[in-house]
Amino acid sequence: MNRILPIFAAVAVVAVGGWYVFGGQNTVSNTPVNPLAGAASAQSAEVDTSTIVDMSQGNPDADVTVIEYASFTCPHCATFHKGSYKELKADYIDTGKINFVYREVFFDRYGLWASMVARCGGQEKYFGITDLIYAGQSEWSRAGEPAAIVEELRKIGRLAGIENETLDACLQDATKAQTLVSWYEENAKSDGIESTPSFIINGKKYSNMAYSEMKDIIEAALGN
Repeated sequence: MNRILPIFAAVAVVAVGGWYVFGGQNTVSNTPVNPLAGAASAQSAEVDTSTIVDMSQGNPDADVTVIEYASFTCPHCATFHKGSYKELKADYIDTGKINFVYREVFFDRYGLWASMVARCGGQEKYFGITDLIYAGQSEWSRAGEPAAIVEELRKIGRLAGIENETLDACLQDATKAQTLVSWYEENAKSDGIESTPSFIINGKKYSNMAYSEMKDIIEAALGN
C-alpha cells in the first residue's frame, strides 16, 4: 500500500521541449529535469479543475457507486487491477449493477505522465490503456532515464492506436498536467485519501482489501 504524502512535490510534465518540475505550491520550477529544456514560466495557484472528467464504467444510474483512488506507479494498485478488478468488472461493472469511477493519485511525475497518456485516448480508450499501463508497470516504470520512461509510455499509447502527434500534444500539455495535479489534490482532500488503492463505496471510505470482502460490501449496498 502506497502512502500519500501531505505535500505534493517534484512532479514533472513533458512540456514544450523538456521536463519541468511542479513544486508543492502548484508552481513550475525553472530547473529542468531534462538538460535540453529551457526555463518554464510560473503557473497560477488558482486552477479551474472543472475541465477534468471522471473516468467511469458500468451504469451511471446504478444505486451503488464504487470510486477507486489509485496510482499508476503503485504496485498494490497494479495487483488489484490484474486480479480483483477483473472480477469486479465481470460481476458488477459489465452487468450494470454499479457505477465504477477511477480517480488517479500522483506520487511522482511518472504516474502523472501515465495518466496523461491514458487520458489521451479519451473515455473510449481510457480503461484499455489503463490495463496496458498496469500490465507493463514493472517494465515502463523502471526503464531508466525520464526520456526512456516517456518512450515506453508512448509505446503503450501507440499500441492503443494513438498517433505520435496526438501523444506528443497530450504529453506537452502543461496546463492539463497542472490541472490534473490540482484535481487530484482536491479529490484526495475531499475524500480523505491517505493511501492507494483506496475505495469509496457509496460515500464510505475503505482501504485495500480482498475481493471477497469488497464483494460483501457491494452486495450489502445493493440490498442483497
